[in-house]
Amino acid sequence: QSGMDAIKNYVEGDFEEAEKIAKFYDEYNAVIDLTAEFYMQTIRAVFQERLLPRGKLISRGRKVNPAAIKNTALFAVEGEKDDICGLGQTKAMLELTPNVPDDCKEYLLVEGAGHYGIFNGSRFRKLVVPKIVEFAMKHGGPKKQSRPVPTVVSSRKSNS
Repeated sequence: QSGMDAIKNYVEGDFEEAEKIAKFYDEYNAVIDLTAEFYMQTIRAVFQERLLPRGKLISRGRKVNPAAIKNTALFAVEGEKDDICGLGQTKAMLELTPNVPDDCKEYLLVEGAGHYGIFNGSRFRKLVVPKIVEFAMKHGGPKKQSRPVPTVVSSRKSNS
């Protein structure tokens, strides 16, 4: 639908809106920072075989054990309309970390946001950023250095 909207905008002379849509999809579709092998391995391990919740995920030759996580705070963020990750997949990390205290866990469902939108665009700036800042200040801000360092769990990979 977005592609059709961009074409319609071009036809109607609204080049600014058409370019905005095109720019979004240029960035959205860019996966040049990932090798095909890594991308396919991730799809297989995370989505098809669900190795992490089954306790069978291996990283760098070692079994990944989310239950070993205890000295951090976890903030799970999901987009309601995510077309890549199933709803609840990121939230599940909160259940997979029983040694993180409940008061150090938080979940945010971003209504109307897709896979990319939870960390880009207006919803990200207006809804997600303030919650991340609030969470970080609560669990690791300057006045609470003794609290666990916050970690954001997302269904979207970041380059940072």
